[in-house]
Amino acid sequence: MLGPVILAASRSDKMRRFVSAAPGTKQVVARFIAGETVNDVVPIVQELAARGLEVTLDVVGEDITTVEQSYAARDAYLELIGRLRELGLGARAEMSVKLSMFGQSLENGHELALANVRPVVAAAAEIGTTVTLDAEDHTTLDSMFAIHEELRKDFPQTGCVIQAYLFRTEDDARRLAANGSRVRIVKGAYKEPASVAIQDKPEIDKAYVRIMKILMEGEGYPMIGSHDPRLISVGQELARRAGRKLDEYEFQMLYGIRTEEQNRLAAEGHRMRVYTAYGTDWYGYFMRRLAEKPANLLFFVRSILTKG
Repeated sequence: MLGPVILAASRSDKMRRFVSAAPGTKQVVARFIAGETVNDVVPIVQELAARGLEVTLDVVGEDITTVEQSYAARDAYLELIGRLRELGLGARAEMSVKLSMFGQSLENGHELALANVRPVVAAAAEIGTTVTLDAEDHTTLDSMFAIHEELRKDFPQTGCVIQAYLFRTEDDARRLAANGSRVRIVKGAYKEPASVAIQDKPEIDKAYVRIMKILMEGEGYPMIGSHDPRLISVGQELARRAGRKLDEYEFQMLYGIRTEEQNRLAAEGHRMRVYTAYGTDWYGYFMRRLAEKPANLLFFVRSILTKG
């Protein structure tokens, strides 16, 4: 079971230094990270939009330690929104944010994160798009859901993420489906204890299907975050049974993964959104992508060996 080992390494400063210095790292990181700056990512948004794809943009970074860093995260998203406004891309690109970047774990972190994310959500609404609050480890979720509920009072299109491997998620899905939320469902990419999360992959897949059914039959807007062909097929069937039109749900996949499938779904008329991350603090995000799929890790190891 390499996944838990890699997830543990995502929190290690020693491993961060090793991975950052490895000869093949830059090549592999470029597969998952669209660049380091707004100027790097804008052409990619334009190219994806030209292919009929939509985008959700994530300025990578987490585990901040100062209030000043939380303000910098807020300002990075405001800069991004400003560029999208200039280029008229607001209708094609939303934002995903991790509240840890906005100060959630600091003293008075709940209030600080809400204060920081609110102007980002407001600025996104002004250019015709929205923000989705990413799910992080289970200890942060009550705060995230409370902030989501507060933001929806003024910005009802604000979305949130739920993770299929957590025992609590079916109840969360029922609540969110009933109140008409935009909800992205993912399997989950944090190392969680057996007391709060399913550990067996087949059982996680079964939970994912149950939660998709809840969302499809509810009043909200489901966003199916998966690269698994079986789950995508099941999602299509559940949407059909629920009588949903193609614009009443969407699929989401990571930048750099299953590009042909992204194009195929878009060509069939599905809303297909590409989760596109950029920024200099890429390590934690990158390590979770390796943990999610052994093929990603093998690709990384081969790159190191051939470049060393």
